[in-house]
Amino acid sequence: MIANKMKELVANSSFIRAMFEEGKKLSDMYGPENVFDFSIGNPNVEPPEEIKQAIHEILNEEAPNLVHGYMNNSGYEDVRRKIAQHINQQQNTNLTHQSILMTCGAAGGLNVVLKTVLNPGDEVIVFAPFFAEYKNYVNNFDGNLVIIPANIDTFEPNIEALKDKINSRTKAIIINSPNNPSGIIYSEKVIQALVDILTQKEKELGNSIYLISDEPYREIIYDGVEVPYILKYYRNAIIGYSYSKSLSLPGERIGYLVVHPAMDDFEEIIAAMNVANRILGFVNAPSLFQRVIAKCLDAKVDVGLYQKNRDVLYNHITKLGFFCVKPQGAFYLFFRAPIEDDKKFCQDAKQFNLLLVPGSAFGCPGHVRISYCTAYEKIIKSLDAFEKLGQAYEVKP
Repeated sequence: MIANKMKELVANSSFIRAMFEEGKKLSDMYGPENVFDFSIGNPNVEPPEEIKQAIHEILNEEAPNLVHGYMNNSGYEDVRRKIAQHINQQQNTNLTHQSILMTCGAAGGLNVVLKTVLNPGDEVIVFAPFFAEYKNYVNNFDGNLVIIPANIDTFEPNIEALKDKINSRTKAIIINSPNNPSGIIYSEKVIQALVDILTQKEKELGNSIYLISDEPYREIIYDGVEVPYILKYYRNAIIGYSYSKSLSLPGERIGYLVVHPAMDDFEEIIAAMNVANRILGFVNAPSLFQRVIAKCLDAKVDVGLYQKNRDVLYNHITKLGFFCVKPQGAFYLFFRAPIEDDKKFCQDAKQFNLLLVPGSAFGCPGHVRISYCTAYEKIIKSLDAFEKLGQAYEVKP
């Protein structure tokens, strides 16, 4: 008999699991070239050539115990030092390797943070729409997720609503910019307003409130928009970063945490994170890819390919009459369904071989997510299917 917690998790994941299975059936029936799977955020852009070169160099030139051996719980010190220097050059910060902790992607990093700071019953605030797994991450440590409803006209966080949600049980706020699923980037004005409230509430309550910024899409941005670096705005800030999207390495599970050096109880927090990074089960970030990343800090993927996909799909969807806020980053479109029941809408989309994700999975019912990190040719071929879906619901421009 499985644990009660897992019973609930299995039940809640059944829709997406069924959608994946349906996708396989559709592919078998109509051929994979005629099925338009926009459900998964799996980068299709090739990793930079530097990654392959770095792997060869490391395996051929470095001692095996330096490539495959144990290391400090925070990760290799020389790797962390290079990452800190790279961030300093980019963001004009003054970090040392002591603020960097290598992790198994952003997901592993967020779980390390929450393991470090949460007691049972503590609250973590998120702004809808939010990455669905946040609820599970908080639940892992018996915390409670507090959701601030979305502003469905802009998807910017409702800062005013935040004031009434913070109380003595509030331990952290998680933000995600560029955002999954909306693609919105939180502006400097929004970040400053958020920080002003946190600073005021910390004084009122006499507690530290941690601002956790989940940033796997930091480099996937369009139209010259900038992503504010939260360490410049708030002392009790932690950044979770991953190379899954920026270097198209999702399966390698390599990322890091950045902890503000002026954070309350910095040394104690770092010590606890080191322990959490060991006892959660993934132990350390993969040793080989720590070495690879250190050699590829200036490497980039071709974001222009994602922007090309975005422009085609956004222009087509909005021309058909669907409401959609134009994404500034990441590789998702989040549009308004013509009916309240977003799950039914996604089921109906399968009639046209479209696999979409309901917005209710992101705390924003009545919306639908499209992941456009797929081949441009597949997107062009899907446009007719979206048109037929719109006609079925009598959507008008």
